[in-house]
Amino acid sequence: MSEADRDTILRSTIEALSAWGDDALSKAAAEGFPDRDAVVEWVDRVRVLLLHERDRSALRSLVPALVERLEGLLACVLPAGGASRERLALRFASALPALRKMLAEDVEAAFEGDPAARSFAEIVVAYPSIHAIAIYRIAHELHRLGVPQLPRIMTEYAHSETGIDIHPGARIGRRFFIDHGTGVVIGETTEIGDHVRLYQGVTLGALSPRRGQSIRGQKRHPTLEDDVVVYPGATILGGGTVIGAGSVIGGNAWVTESVPPGSKVVADPPRQLVHRRDSGRSESSAMQLQWDI
Repeated sequence: MSEADRDTILRSTIEALSAWGDDALSKAAAEGFPDRDAVVEWVDRVRVLLLHERDRSALRSLVPALVERLEGLLACVLPAGGASRERLALRFASALPALRKMLAEDVEAAFEGDPAARSFAEIVVAYPSIHAIAIYRIAHELHRLGVPQLPRIMTEYAHSETGIDIHPGARIGRRFFIDHGTGVVIGETTEIGDHVRLYQGVTLGALSPRRGQSIRGQKRHPTLEDDVVVYPGATILGGGTVIGAGSVIGGNAWVTESVPPGSKVVADPPRQLVHRRDSGRSESSAMQLQWDI
């Protein structure tokens, strides 16, 4: 291939890539977005501050620096002339003591709920659920203040790090504990009360949201009242589904209807299990799991 042909191909490629169209990627570029790495760095610094930092002299420099950095991130996602970025950043800063108190209670809930926990320090530094919950609580506060994009980047970062997917719009009460955590999904309009415990593989999701944007803002995900426990692999779906206070949802249960307080929802054991040997191999009949209240 001649040098002229090479240059022609490269120029054509660059021209095509730089062209603006009406597709989703062009629209995203026109809307603008912040530097993901900068958002991740900021939320990690806030997480560490909340979970670890107690030195007053260090806080005197850390808190103003984080507020200033947040103002810079807000400039990427909020239009000029809108709500004051400085005011929003300071409102977030004023919420930090309350966030620390909630995280302290989450750590206590983990210690009380997990007999394998040896110390509070172990939970703070080693438990993926505390990592994910801390970032969720930071992101939720920004979401509550009406900040776009940044909260979702934060919780998706936590998702990639821990396998725990909590939408920043979800409303989660005090003393929340996720044991193990991998595969947990908590949707945007989920509401969770106080003293709730989830195990790995739990989904709090929507019922087949095929209409997409037409149902945005509607309640699509379930409500778990106080003192609910949901065991591994359970799936609870639907905005009208309410799990009453003190209920226990067993492993692998499939729940799409509300249950009253104090319920126990379990997956029935198989009614028949047949073993037979054929050429040295053992086979079992197919099984279906159901749940009863």
